[in-house]
Amino acid sequence: MKSFNNGAFHFVFFLISILLFLDTGLCMHPFSYDHSLKSECLMELPQTINTGEVFQELKIKENGRNGKAVERVNLQKGIIYSISAWVKLRNEKERAVRITLRRKNVRYVDGGQVMAKKGCWSLLKGGFIVNVSAPVDISFKSDGLTAAEINVQNVRLQRFNKTQWRLQQDQVIGKIRKSKVRFQVSFQNKSRVEGSLISINQIRPSFLLGCAMNYRILESDSYREWFVSRFRLTSFTNEMKWYTTEEVRGQENYTMADAMMQLAEENKVLVKGHTVLWDDKKWQPIWVKSITDPEDLRNVTLNRINSVMKRYKGRLIGWDVMNENLHYNYYEDMLGKNASAMIYSLASKIDPDVPLFINEYNTVEYAKEGVGSPINVKNKMEEIVSYPGNMNIKGGIGAQAHFVPAQPNLPYMRSALDTLGSLGFPVWLTEVDMPKCPEQVKYMEEVLREAYSHPAVQGIILYAGPEMSGFNKLTLADKDFNNTEAGDLIDKLLQEWQQEPAQIPVTYHEHNDEEEDRIIGFSPEVSLLHGHYTVTVTNPWMKNLSTSFSLEVTKETGHLQVVHLELDV
Repeated sequence: MKSFNNGAFHFVFFLISILLFLDTGLCMHPFSYDHSLKSECLMELPQTINTGEVFQELKIKENGRNGKAVERVNLQKGIIYSISAWVKLRNEKERAVRITLRRKNVRYVDGGQVMAKKGCWSLLKGGFIVNVSAPVDISFKSDGLTAAEINVQNVRLQRFNKTQWRLQQDQVIGKIRKSKVRFQVSFQNKSRVEGSLISINQIRPSFLLGCAMNYRILESDSYREWFVSRFRLTSFTNEMKWYTTEEVRGQENYTMADAMMQLAEENKVLVKGHTVLWDDKKWQPIWVKSITDPEDLRNVTLNRINSVMKRYKGRLIGWDVMNENLHYNYYEDMLGKNASAMIYSLASKIDPDVPLFINEYNTVEYAKEGVGSPINVKNKMEEIVSYPGNMNIKGGIGAQAHFVPAQPNLPYMRSALDTLGSLGFPVWLTEVDMPKCPEQVKYMEEVLREAYSHPAVQGIILYAGPEMSGFNKLTLADKDFNNTEAGDLIDKLLQEWQQEPAQIPVTYHEHNDEEEDRIIGFSPEVSLLHGHYTVTVTNPWMKNLSTSFSLEVTKETGHLQVVHLELDV
């Protein structure tokens, strides 16, 4: 219980959270949002929840050179197909199994994968959106394994049109991004209840749609005003990277990064640090590339980590510690196979209170990816946190999300986010963009809504900006800072994902608190987006009454959050 004093009024409030949960055992619905990949290997095939949804059970057809095949399916252009199956291996201990689609004279299209194991069942989820109506062959494959070595059961296909998919997203958003709140107000007499209003204003949403910024924001008042009027989250494109801050060995220069940090802090914009190190040799400072002595590289690397992380400690909401350390392995080649794990260990000791991200590309945007696949990203994060001494690291998963200018595979993206989120670490889309194309705005909206409707995703940063900033793929404003169509989309989502101010009446009920001799008033239940709020209580009969307090609505507070207010006159 916390007390607030406001003039002649004594204000007391406390929160009651009602947690509702359902134990479903091993029953799983493959298209639901239970995201049950944490228990991904089961000794027995689980029962599937009968939700009344329509799906097609596909029959296993044959073992062939193209993998474990199922019956041929007629797919329609523009329809979203989600597919699930339970998979286990007969001989190999562990191997990635992927689902592929093929039609005559067309290359394979991958739609998802899972790390299958011997002797237990793993759930594979994924899907396709095809650009032409045609009969297709669907099969399950694993490089180096014959079809006979893969056991597949309960293959189910479900169809959605775009409207149905969007409706499902909106339903999930209501569950994962909102909670119900009810206010209970106690007064000394009935007259004080009648006419009372509770005004709610969201200060900052819990889920932030942010945007990258670069040094040009320091040179243009218009760019600065355009940015801070919209965004409350950012990362810097190059200004915090090593090749910028120490172009010459021993001569550190944080001028641009410091100025951009100051700009962000003055405007209450949160910053995600990008990046401490980059595992690609190409993007090291020129003088680092010439180092041949591993011990020399170790020393300058330790200096870099300490320098940048201590400088901005306590001012960032997270760090990209080692950028793209699946696609590249410069530090592993030079310092040993555990280089990433050791670097994260040091980073955690320097700044233990914020998530430490890995940041990879082709993870949610490209189903055929081998190196940066969701399975490999998950395994890399597990490798880092399982290293001795790293078990308490606050990890984070960054998926860059550089999409190609074509229809994004939404069911694959969903399944990829399932895998990335299965460790329980926050998942962010960190550099979202797409080259210009006729349907760019439509496709970007689909991508952003898919991310927002996924419970593992906690933030999105666009790799975008106005024309003068040099972002030539996802350009949000022209040279005069007038919105492009993409800019209109982002403004629409920013508004939609922030709670609108509201006034809630307090309704009088014949309910007396005999012990305290009070009259109790109630507000209707309201559904609020998670975030920080200012709440103000006013009453037209008491002109001097304007009592305000802060309120945080989060998923941790449960399905229904009851806020009790006591007003003494």
